[in-house]
Amino acid sequence: MGSVGLLKNSAMVCAPLMAPSVEQLVHDMLQAKAQGADLVEIRLDAIHNFQPHKDLPLLLTSKPLPVLILYRPIWEGNQFEDDAHKQLEVLRWAKELGADYVELDLKIHNDSNCRILIASDFTKKEKSRWRSGCKIITSCFVDNATSKEDLSQVVAYMQSAGADILKIVTNANDITELEKTFHLLSHCQVPLIAYSVGERGLISQLLGPKFGSVLLYGSLDGNAVPGLPSLGSLRQAYGVDFMDNDTKVFGLISKPVGHSKGPILHNPTFRHVGYNGIYVPMFVDDLKEFFRVYSSPDFAGFSVGIPYKEAVVSFCDEVDPFAKSIGAVNTIIRRPCDGKLIGYNTDLNGRTNGSDFLPSPLARKLFVLVGAGGAGRALAFGAKSRGARIVIFDIDFDRAKALAVAVSGEALPFENLASFQPEKGAILANATPIGMHPNKDRIPVPEGTLKDYAVVFDAVYTPRMTTLLKEAEAAGAITVSGVEMFLRQAIGQFNLFTGSKAPEEFMREIVMAKF
Repeated sequence: MGSVGLLKNSAMVCAPLMAPSVEQLVHDMLQAKAQGADLVEIRLDAIHNFQPHKDLPLLLTSKPLPVLILYRPIWEGNQFEDDAHKQLEVLRWAKELGADYVELDLKIHNDSNCRILIASDFTKKEKSRWRSGCKIITSCFVDNATSKEDLSQVVAYMQSAGADILKIVTNANDITELEKTFHLLSHCQVPLIAYSVGERGLISQLLGPKFGSVLLYGSLDGNAVPGLPSLGSLRQAYGVDFMDNDTKVFGLISKPVGHSKGPILHNPTFRHVGYNGIYVPMFVDDLKEFFRVYSSPDFAGFSVGIPYKEAVVSFCDEVDPFAKSIGAVNTIIRRPCDGKLIGYNTDLNGRTNGSDFLPSPLARKLFVLVGAGGAGRALAFGAKSRGARIVIFDIDFDRAKALAVAVSGEALPFENLASFQPEKGAILANATPIGMHPNKDRIPVPEGTLKDYAVVFDAVYTPRMTTLLKEAEAAGAITVSGVEMFLRQAIGQFNLFTGSKAPEEFMREIVMAKF
């Protein structure tokens, strides 16, 4: 088992702050420090009616932690030179008042197919006048770098400006584009910050310390920013302080992925047992391209979520017989000896059947299943093994029919669910995303039929008590949360990820406290 590094890596956690007033920024700096930030980035151009000689002294004499000053001019038309000059003067003044870092934007212009970097009149000669005590970051937004060579060329140009730290930000349209960023970080010979923005770019922030980024960003808790982890999650859930080059990467392949609770369960458990791994959400659009790009041993295993549990089977080099019999994979391990992808299904935990947590005998009971995807298949096979009569609804009727044949059940069109009348004492299992955060108010069946179900199970675990479960409980049914199913499959996944026995009680305590 790999061990967690004992020494903290050198990556700093930065909280970007934007507020319309100096007073709010001072308050936010205190909040950032309390939440674990190493420094804050202050956007001066967000301050309403910004007055450098009045506002900068108030900010920098009140700072409770190191400060990075960023001031972005308009960079448009005839104002370009004026704004560039104003930017330089403001940054000079910030340095004199004690800023720890200042950041200067570099603009890329295409001229006769040649890329030219323009950084106002901020020359090496200018910079050498006030280098001491203040580090200079030069940054560049690259919108459409198509190759690793493109990014490397941008870095080479940026190095010529002679800054202390370089920063490259890209706009990821697909998670596979982030591999270029990881390659750049791993091979750059100068201090570099590199990441992509947006939900598909999230892992570039989370994995930055593994690949060598000197800084990563986290939002203030309670002030979520798309594609940006919170300060609290960076420190507590992901444990970024102790990531190193040898950290193994595991992640949830899903679309969407923001609902996942896996990171707050797997990462603390890795640290609890001393395993050098990190578990991250992976927003994947194209399975084939994803597995082609992320083929290195660094990416050691994956959970598989909606909507890929069935489709992913064809991308595995081998599939465990149990998963093959179900026709769905929720866990993939990259075998260390040959790099092959091995698929498993832990929705049934390999030993138990998927209906074990339902507190009612299933023999001869009507088992109404909504959703014939990966989780639904696991539940259907579990119900079959316990003698239930199974009726299946799915928006894809062909998929429902195929599962019904496999479990000797009956498939009905999804539109019939609105008028379907179950027999008294039936069992209902929701294995669709209906009711999942953020669309928490929806339920998959008519509310009036809930009185006829003796037991209602919801595979959705965010929120823990879904609207379906609340209304079923009010109608008199026994309710079972998807949290139990989630815990059991996570224990199975942890065993496969680490090759050792999961600390089940520790994991249960996290689930009960955090979910």
